[in-house]
Amino acid sequence: MINKTLLKSVILASAITSFITYATQTDSYLWLEEVEGEKALNWVKEKNKRSLAHLKSHESYQGVYDNTLEIMNDKEHIPYARERAGFYYNFWRDENHVRGIYRRTTFEEYQKASPKWETVLDIDALAKQDNENWVYKGMNCHKPTYQRCLVSLSRGGADATVIKEFDVKTKSFVKGGFSLPEAKSSVSWHSENKVFVGTDFGEGSMTDSGYPAVVKVWQRGTKLETAKTLFETDKTSIAAGGSTVYDGDTPHHIISEATSFYTRNVFVINNGKLTKLNIPEDASVVGLNNNKIFVQLKSSWGDFVQAEVIYTDIDSLIVGKATFTSFIKPTKTISIEGLSFTKSAILVTVMDDVKNKLYRYRPSKNDQWQVEQVNFPENGSITVFNTDTAKDDFFVNYTDFLTPSSLYLVNGNDLVINKLKGEKSHFDAGNFVAKQHFATSKDGTKVPYFIVHDKNIKLNGKNPTLLYGYGGFEVSMQPYYSSVTGKNWLEKGGVYVMANIRGGGEYGPSWHQAALKQNRHKAYEDFEAIAEDLITRKVTSPKHLGIQGGSNGGLLVGAAFTRRPDLYNAVICQVPLLDMKRFNKLLAGASWMGEYGNPDNADEWEYIKTYSPYHNLKSSVNYPKVFFTTSTRDDRVHPGHARKMVAKMEDMGLDVLYFENMEGGHAGAANNEQRAMVSSLSYAYLMDRLQ
Repeated sequence: MINKTLLKSVILASAITSFITYATQTDSYLWLEEVEGEKALNWVKEKNKRSLAHLKSHESYQGVYDNTLEIMNDKEHIPYARERAGFYYNFWRDENHVRGIYRRTTFEEYQKASPKWETVLDIDALAKQDNENWVYKGMNCHKPTYQRCLVSLSRGGADATVIKEFDVKTKSFVKGGFSLPEAKSSVSWHSENKVFVGTDFGEGSMTDSGYPAVVKVWQRGTKLETAKTLFETDKTSIAAGGSTVYDGDTPHHIISEATSFYTRNVFVINNGKLTKLNIPEDASVVGLNNNKIFVQLKSSWGDFVQAEVIYTDIDSLIVGKATFTSFIKPTKTISIEGLSFTKSAILVTVMDDVKNKLYRYRPSKNDQWQVEQVNFPENGSITVFNTDTAKDDFFVNYTDFLTPSSLYLVNGNDLVINKLKGEKSHFDAGNFVAKQHFATSKDGTKVPYFIVHDKNIKLNGKNPTLLYGYGGFEVSMQPYYSSVTGKNWLEKGGVYVMANIRGGGEYGPSWHQAALKQNRHKAYEDFEAIAEDLITRKVTSPKHLGIQGGSNGGLLVGAAFTRRPDLYNAVICQVPLLDMKRFNKLLAGASWMGEYGNPDNADEWEYIKTYSPYHNLKSSVNYPKVFFTTSTRDDRVHPGHARKMVAKMEDMGLDVLYFENMEGGHAGAANNEQRAMVSSLSYAYLMDRLQ
């Protein structure tokens, strides 16, 4: 007779063995996901040593590094400042302040070429005092005095931060003030002596994406454990957080529940109760002004079209009796980028074929608007900031590929533009030209891209060309001036190309949604169409064409070289997603399933696996020599993506380069020296591969 208990044990043991064998066969590089494991870090150090020796020995490296560090430390950079209670605050890094200083000046001084600054907080001194590798992550100050601030400090550049309350007047941390240990926290001011707080309170307090699931209000002078819970979201949501939004001097206490990356519920705390605003879950609140709430739609709603901005009375919306009115509609080529509010006007920034225009809207009779365009060039990028509902004057920054950033003060009465400050030009832009072209994607869609090159370029297919792209999360790639690119690439005979592929926000939410989930391949087809257009125009050829992207852009170039290795001879893949089977299990990855889909769902994995770079490598294919970069301290996109890709490629006998900065977070670097080094490694690599 068979011993059934023994048989069950044998079957169970066999199943466990089979599972372990399967897991090992499926992914034998899981050990590289142990971020600070001894074996993994030793592997990283060995790869770093090899890659640094190779790239730093290139004849171009030292000159490029010197150029880049000089540019980054240039004291003539525009000190962008934020106005608070009569002072202009700025965070500044240079060779004497490697980690940076938080400083302030008056408006009178700020208008001068060399303002006198008062140091408020010295991060270098603080790091030395605390014996910590602090990276400054922001200063959240309480309105209207802006005296008490919540300072966010990261160890090595990670997203997780330590929060400390700081007094600007005394220039010291508040003894017994609000303070939180390292976590991916969400903290903002409720009132002078209360804060909204979401942090790691223990089991169940964080979402699957690693962000706060619980919102509490914390009273000054009490222990965090006694903070009152206001709201809890499900673990499958992305995050929840509280904030105070001001309409002039009137505060509105808001709870935002991100149910996915693109959907949210917005609640107002009204008479001590939470009231959910009756707006579409994929819409965005873009401002409060004169008791009106402005909302931008991501989908059509009633009589309103996709991407339209609408508004209504905030009090009516809270009590459920709102009637919305259209404010501005998009067009086929025009997307609405943002609204800013002044004392008597609304400033609207739009993109028209990926180039910014700025308009001022002022109310007139019969609920109509008087619209005037603010006279900036129409071939670059415009950023409005330092708007104040107590003033009509406002600041604008303008830049394009060949025009260094310039800061302007615009008179709110007559829209006269006065230049305050300008970036120093580190290369002779007069020798180059920037143009916009359109490539035709596989499905017939016209896809724009910008190209910058020497005016006397020879269209012989031999020009070293760098194609940069992102194509995700409704993020738009817009014209910008880069001294580093100009000095180290354009002046060396290189061509720079920026792709505006689907998945981005260049034409609003429809452009983004066209490449979501099962349509992800559209973004990659757009990118390939641009590469092929450059080759057809004889700007370059596969031998001289390189591509670059970071984060989602790292996934883009990872998919690009595994789909079409014949098109490229250089690939810079930075802080990338690459293992799309496990991305939702690593760090913040679960929050991106709204973009890519859920690989644990068999139907969705069917399309995800068609482009997952990690799963589409083939030992029989001749790939370009890829340069991967990441950071040990990146707690957003797991460094395991890049590590595992490199290990797998090397085991296939493929030649790759890999550099992992041991700090720096998702930005890949923590200070100017590190930024200059990583940038210079990339240019040395490009020159080695493409010139």
